[in-house]
Amino acid sequence: MTLRSSDVSTHPSADSAASSTHHARSSYETVFNRLTEAVGDRLSPDHHFTLSIAGEDSQFTRFNQAKVRQTGQVCDGQLRLTLMTATQTAAATVPFIGEFDTDWAIAQQALTTLQAELPHLPVDPYIVLPSPADVPANGRSREVRGGDLLPAKAIAETLLSPVQMLDFSGLYAAGLSYRAYSDSAGKRHWFETSSFTLDYSLFGDRPHQAVKGTLAGRHWHRQTYQQNIAAAQQQLALSLRPIKAIPKGRYRTYLAPAAVADLMETVIYGGLGEAALRQGNSAFSKLEQGEAILSEQFSLGEDFQRAGVPRFNTSGQVAPTQLPIIQAGRWNTSLVNARSAKEYGQPSNAANARETLRAPALAPGQLHTDQVLAELGTGLYLSNLHYLNWSDLTAGRITGMTRYACFWVEDGEIVAPIENLRFDDEFYRFLGEGLIALSDRLTFLPAVGTYERRSLGGMWMPGMLIDQFRYTL
Repeated sequence: MTLRSSDVSTHPSADSAASSTHHARSSYETVFNRLTEAVGDRLSPDHHFTLSIAGEDSQFTRFNQAKVRQTGQVCDGQLRLTLMTATQTAAATVPFIGEFDTDWAIAQQALTTLQAELPHLPVDPYIVLPSPADVPANGRSREVRGGDLLPAKAIAETLLSPVQMLDFSGLYAAGLSYRAYSDSAGKRHWFETSSFTLDYSLFGDRPHQAVKGTLAGRHWHRQTYQQNIAAAQQQLALSLRPIKAIPKGRYRTYLAPAAVADLMETVIYGGLGEAALRQGNSAFSKLEQGEAILSEQFSLGEDFQRAGVPRFNTSGQVAPTQLPIIQAGRWNTSLVNARSAKEYGQPSNAANARETLRAPALAPGQLHTDQVLAELGTGLYLSNLHYLNWSDLTAGRITGMTRYACFWVEDGEIVAPIENLRFDDEFYRFLGEGLIALSDRLTFLPAVGTYERRSLGGMWMPGMLIDQFRYTL
């Protein structure tokens, strides 16, 4: 049996249909607009404000051993109010319910508290005040993405019918998510989307052997789900072969798109922002300064056209639809938010507060997905990674472990699953001279986090063939 060369453990369906600005306003949007007006009416002339909300109305259903273990509806939101003078700033975060009388009572109390505290706070030298000059160009936006999700009563039957005879565990989360921003200068942005994510695993009889999969989108497709389960079963059968112990060393390695996403999640938080570069906390300093280059095949940037996340940031700025960070192995630009722009004298590109990628995408390569095993030849096929971290940030050295469905391959055929290995290697090497090829098809790897609220978006990643990837344990 051979493994399909595409990433069979992660075949999400990401819907890229255009959003609409003609949907009727939800009660959440209506309340947000009324709160904006109410806060503005309470301000003195020398005060400025920003208002933002993040919330959801979601169905969560958790499965274990192909049974429903927990299910319920969560309706939750948070409102953040920031009050500013020319030199000082104060902020408060309070619950947002979506009922004006209740929300205004809460917000009004927070506003009163901030007005009392603000004169006693220290001067903020890099404060960024809402600017009327920004309003004509990118001051208003409204993006509403509809969806076709499973009815709550149909979730259990739909998800469990193909896996009745399998050890299936996972979390299905779906519903409405919304984000918004407004300020005293007149900017107003609204983002709303209906979407789902399914994060699941299939387990075999052997301990610690599993296959992981994800599925996401705005429209549920039963056939796509069934195809993913069938592919995962094939991979699980391969995982239950006798395990092969691989000694530490350097091996030709193929990282499936899910493993690339695991890797890129660490890279993305490695200092792509202007502040990290200026403060010496970036793994990309040598690349930014021209002291090192990566492979010409490697291009990383933001692509909001297909990300399913809002383009506006916490300052109400709207990011470009596409922003190349690294092009053909060379540094193009850093992520710069309004605060860093003021501090370091650089133009802002509407990065978020942490200056991290919100819509990350790698450019595809030339490696045909059906030829992955043949091109790998003899080496390691890695479906997933975990426990990743920087072992040497400034040198660009990353460490981590192999996880589910990782195999030893000989002459283009899978031989056996492997015992877990630890890798430790510099991305300047494995994304530089060590990068052999990238697959010609991108896979969407959704953000499936639920800490505080459901995450939005995800990554578009190819597979990656690397020469002499370094394994230390």
